[in-house]
Amino acid sequence: MTIDQSQEKFGIPGVVQFESGEGGLTRIAVKTNACQGQVYLHGAHVTRYQKTGQRPLLFMSAKSLFETGKPIRGGVPICFPWFSNRGPKPDSPMHGFARTFDWDVKSVSQLNPETIEVALTLAANAETKKYWPEDFEATHTVTFGDECRMALTVQNLSDHPFKFEEALHTYFAVGDIRKTQLQGLAGVNYSTKVHGQQNGQGPDPIQFTAETDRVYANTPSTCIINDPVWNRKITVAKQNSFTTVVWNPWIDRARAIPDFGDDEWPNMLCVETANAFDNAVTVQPNQSHTMTAILK
Repeated sequence: MTIDQSQEKFGIPGVVQFESGEGGLTRIAVKTNACQGQVYLHGAHVTRYQKTGQRPLLFMSAKSLFETGKPIRGGVPICFPWFSNRGPKPDSPMHGFARTFDWDVKSVSQLNPETIEVALTLAANAETKKYWPEDFEATHTVTFGDECRMALTVQNLSDHPFKFEEALHTYFAVGDIRKTQLQGLAGVNYSTKVHGQQNGQGPDPIQFTAETDRVYANTPSTCIINDPVWNRKITVAKQNSFTTVVWNPWIDRARAIPDFGDDEWPNMLCVETANAFDNAVTVQPNQSHTMTAILK
């Protein structure tokens, strides 16, 4: 479907616009009195949420690749049906295939004058089955209003149970990561890829002094980002999620990532709503699972 056809079918004049975004990829731009938002069909990827009169909530890398078959750096990538490099084959793409495939528009709805809901779908096909054999339909429902609500629903269309991992890999914009604190994970155990770091969170808020790459398990808790530089607090609430991932690449790792600016690391923090590792999800035939992140 062309951009013009999508606009005719789903667009709302003055509120929801289908347009050619970065790299010529199709995106949906939302503008209400409450906020502005953007979501790309490529990866069902939310790249903007900004309340009226406030700074953008999400970080986007100026080095991001907006190319078919490649992930977008920043915003909210979808990791599915596995997390990290835990795919079933040696050549399985990092964080699964959902973030690099084009999704279809299911619906666009104006819930009230200030709130727009966009639903995108990805169904099993010959390309997905090159990586994962299961029959499924994923629906990503994004609600832009006085909060940004993202709900990822995975339906099992096969005749047997299947298991998957998932994450809404949210990049938040912060004034300075070195002065930022994260609350909500006190006492929670975590695994880490960073040598020398401990595996149990103490009672104090998380402070950032070096590369941080942690997977906090068995936690449904709400997190709060305290950003004194920009004088704001960001709330990251969730439903049906029991893993929280916290990531900042710091200096050396940032320099090693080709689609991430060398000097961008002070202005971002990933707090990811997830179900990964021991919190992976099993769905029975003809059943579904919905994981939700609420940002405000």
